[in-house]
Amino acid sequence: MPFMSRPGKCSPRLALSGLVIACIAAGLFVFRGPLRHRMALANPGSQEAIASAKARGVVARVFQREITRSQLERAVRERLWHEGKTPESLTPERLGTVRRAALDDLIDHELLQAKIMATDPHPEVTGGEIDERLRGLLSRFVSKGEMESAMKSQGIASERELRRRLAARIRQEKYVELKIGPAVKVDDAEARKWFDENRAGLALPERVEARHVFLPALDHPPQEAKAKLEAALADLTSGKMDFATLAAQLSEDPATKDKGGALGWMTRERLPADFAAAVFALPSNKPALVRTRLGWHLVEVTGRKPAGPRAFDDAREEVIAALQAVKRRQAAADFRKALRRTEAAGIEVFHDMLDE
Repeated sequence: MPFMSRPGKCSPRLALSGLVIACIAAGLFVFRGPLRHRMALANPGSQEAIASAKARGVVARVFQREITRSQLERAVRERLWHEGKTPESLTPERLGTVRRAALDDLIDHELLQAKIMATDPHPEVTGGEIDERLRGLLSRFVSKGEMESAMKSQGIASERELRRRLAARIRQEKYVELKIGPAVKVDDAEARKWFDENRAGLALPERVEARHVFLPALDHPPQEAKAKLEAALADLTSGKMDFATLAAQLSEDPATKDKGGALGWMTRERLPADFAAAVFALPSNKPALVRTRLGWHLVEVTGRKPAGPRAFDDAREEVIAALQAVKRRQAAADFRKALRRTEAAGIEVFHDMLDE
């Protein structure tokens, strides 16, 4: 006969199991104990989890990736820095507008990162592309110390971290370009129509053609750089060295040193103000030393063209590039808006945290 427990008796193991279940149930539903609290925190949408996130300074979440108040304030300062402003210089209303725009950028960044991670293969970023972007960034600073101070103010602890951020930005730009590419095409008919409608404003300004040997203030004490270029100028005027050789041997402008120092044809608007003022004042074919905030230049003006009207064939590439840039900005903005709509369920913004 199969074994059966006697009436009124129960297994100690069964009784213990019942006690454990009862304790868990009490912790969960009756006493709201630590177990319930931990389970609530594990659910990102629970009141406990949201309160915990806010206590840590979280202002938004994108697919549960947190954006903190400190990240937002750094983004605000960086955005204003490009405009030569600080948060302290703005009215509360204007600062609120900038803060919301900066938060939108951070949300878009997280959305794009998530999309890129789901893309196989990821858009490739080369070391050369990062180097080029880094050189452009460095050109905005007079000294390495100024650059490092700006990095620290943005929460960037090292050049390695800066390169990582630049790579992420380039990768996002490539991803967006892949998505919007067909929308930014401009054909000749469209370019000519725009040219005809805007012909009066397309007259050519005065231009100069020049070449230079450049030593940046970032890497050289000013007097040392000046002395080196004075010696180079003496070698040039005596015929001991030609300009192309000097550029190849001395110049630290990577875009021109292997091209004889050639800067091409330039307008005043294309150049930094202090460099433009000096170059446009130089006589042709008379090399001279020029000091700018970026460093020392040995410069020679090799050609001049006066202001005058422009034919479509001369302006074609410039017009197409300008129209593409306008279309690219609009298409990128439309793509980001569409991405926001599509992924709205994954975006949470804690508006009360923005008002504090």
